[in-house]
This record gives sequence, C-alpha cells and structure tokens, in this order.
Amino acid sequence: MASKSKNKGKSWERDVANFLSDLYGASFIRVPSSGAYVGGKNAVRKEFLHEGQIRSMKGDITPPSDWKHLNIECKSYAEFPFHQLFTSGKITLLDNWIDQTIEAADDNDLNIVIMKFNRKGSFIAFEYKHFPTFTTHRHVRYDSVTHGPWAFTGFDDFWQLNKDAVKTLSIP
Repeated sequence: MASKSKNKGKSWERDVANFLSDLYGASFIRVPSSGAYVGGKNAVRKEFLHEGQIRSMKGDITPPSDWKHLNIECKSYAEFPFHQLFTSGKITLLDNWIDQTIEAADDNDLNIVIMKFNRKGSFIAFEYKHFPTFTTHRHVRYDSVTHGPWAFTGFDDFWQLNKDAVKTLSIP
C-alpha cells in the first residue's frame, strides 16, 4: 500500500491535470508511476524512446500531443520555508525540485514547478527567462543554486494572467 505522502502527491498531480484539462479544454493526464522515468539517472532512456514516449514520461503531467515544450513537476507538502525566500535566499527543498524538473527537460521546454502547501495555498515557480512573456501581480525572484533565476508566484493569479502565454510557449 502506498504511503500517505505518495497518495497526497498523486492526488495533487491528478488535481493539476484536471485543472489544466478544464482550463484548456484538452486532455492533460498524470504521468503513470511518475517519478523521473526519463529524468536524472534515467536520462539514458531517452536514447531508446521516440519523441512521443519521451514527452509522455517527463515531469508529472502529460500534456496534449501538440504541447511539445511543456514540462511540469508537481509537489504537495505540509510545510515550506517561505521566510527563506526573504532571508537566506537559498531553499534546498526548492533547489531539489528545480533540479528534478530540469533533469527531465528538453531544450526549449517551458519548465514549471507547481506546489501546494497545507493551509498556505498553491504556488508556481517558472524560469525567470520567461518573465518578459508572463504577467504576475506579485512574485519573488528566487536564484537557484544550479539553474539560475526563477519566479515564485501564486497559482491562481499565474493561470488567470498567463493562460494564453503558457499555451504559446508550449506549442512549437
């Protein structure tokens, strides 16, 4: 039987897939047995898979087939050290999530980390290089130790303001 934390993560991945399916009127699904099938040490698997297989196995969410450049990692945790965004500026947990996202990514991917924290809400992190394309009411710049600057912002505002931009960046 899966642990409570695994079930919580799977549930969040399904919620995100359902949210995106409703938002775009297209089929987004949770990657079966997600967990970096083609990321990190498993990147060698890309040599033996075709483009569609790779796209369907990276990240936690499989987008529609024409969304070739969307890579999403989902995280659902009880706590998050928000104060470190403003004090030390380094959050090991967030750096690990960004590393995990980038390990599965291909060139030109729109890489997004979608996070949910108990009694705190839902948030988005995206690479800062996309900031000129995206609009946010408010955000915090986070400098990843290994992957440069990212923007950290609210989930609802992000999708409300950037629905079309996400689609444009995801479809070649």
